[in-house]
Amino acid sequence: MDNLIRASEQISLFCRMNVNTRRELPIRSSEMGMLIYLVKTEEEKTPNGVARFFRFTKSMATNMVTSLSANGYIVKKQSETDKRSFLLIPTDKAIQLVEDTYEEYFKIMSVLETRMGEKKFSDFLVLLETANNILLEEKNNG
Repeated sequence: MDNLIRASEQISLFCRMNVNTRRELPIRSSEMGMLIYLVKTEEEKTPNGVARFFRFTKSMATNMVTSLSANGYIVKKQSETDKRSFLLIPTDKAIQLVEDTYEEYFKIMSVLETRMGEKKFSDFLVLLETANNILLEEKNNG
């Protein structure tokens, strides 16, 4: 039981220290995550692709797309292959915001990688991915 208490305390502290970091963003942090994805990845840049990547519902992705579009961060371009779908294209405004905040946004992870060293940081990521996959399975089976 002591290990469970210690684990809960450490995970809680880690999450508070990472999530509660003050970031001066003109948009919600979830929207910033979407912009980073759209600017920095070569993956599928559709609402469905975004929803799959972040593992949230398509309606959540649609709400974020609506907000980001209204604020001039993305434009929607109808897919040439599937007229029911559209691509999400980051605007220059989005690209500039990502470039200006990218380093700050990942500062905590960069500090951890530097201070832990490449091997321990890699092990840390593998363990986090394993834990997340177990929790996602539990969520989907529950």
